[in-house]
Amino acid sequence: MIISVASGKGGTGKTTVATNMALAVEHDLTLLDCDVEEPNAHLFLQPAMTEKIQVETPVPHIDMEKCSLCRNCAAICRFSAITVVGKNVLVFPELCHSCGGCTLVCPEDAITEVGRVLGEIESGRRDHIFFSHGRMRIGEAMAPPLIKKVRSMAVSDAPVIIDAPPGTSCPVIAATYGVDFVLLVTEPTPFGLHDLQLAVEAVKLLGIPSGLVINRSDLGTDDVKEYARSEGIPVLMEIPFDRKIAEAYSHGKTMVEELPEWAGKFQNLYTQIERLVQAGGGMQ
Repeated sequence: MIISVASGKGGTGKTTVATNMALAVEHDLTLLDCDVEEPNAHLFLQPAMTEKIQVETPVPHIDMEKCSLCRNCAAICRFSAITVVGKNVLVFPELCHSCGGCTLVCPEDAITEVGRVLGEIESGRRDHIFFSHGRMRIGEAMAPPLIKKVRSMAVSDAPVIIDAPPGTSCPVIAATYGVDFVLLVTEPTPFGLHDLQLAVEAVKLLGIPSGLVINRSDLGTDDVKEYARSEGIPVLMEIPFDRKIAEAYSHGKTMVEELPEWAGKFQNLYTQIERLVQAGGGMQ
């Protein structure tokens, strides 16, 4: 089972939910922090890191001695990562999506692929949890390839919890595509509701069952709950605005460690998701 913890809005508590649920579950599992632009799950989980790898993506390199300036490469590229100007072929590596189309259509075999560094991945363990996260190179804009590589680090035959990036753009799709369940985390504010609606529409397009966690649930209005009812999205957990929770978070501590009564609640959250996946339930 693969669970992606996502939200339309940043700062709703995705990492809080993902890390606490992983710690509360007592059997082996994998926790992947796919928020590669600003990973922070490791700050709370404190795993012992044992591996670091550099991640590259292939981009075209032109041999101008072979190139006939036919423009086939520029014509096939949807992202304008390669273009012909006069008697030169210009490559813009930051725009390249590494599809390899330009190498296939080149009649002169003038295009080879070279690696461009996207970032790095670190992996390690804490007790029953195998942990991995990605960290993008400063200035890099292409997150999905690095996210896909982080997802490939998951231990086979063990449940996976993914801490997804915020928003509804390409990085989020890369972190949620093909999972068994999307756990949406929101807050009862106008901003939380607006961005939740965007996230729900994205999940609908992917056709993945989903449920909802409402953080700081005793603040704001009931608009989020009313929206969840109208969409048929089950509310699986509510986390109140509690000073003790905030203090634990500010010290880099998890709820299940500092407030043991929450361990059972997060175990129950995981069990509810298991049942919904097995029954094919949740919003589709």
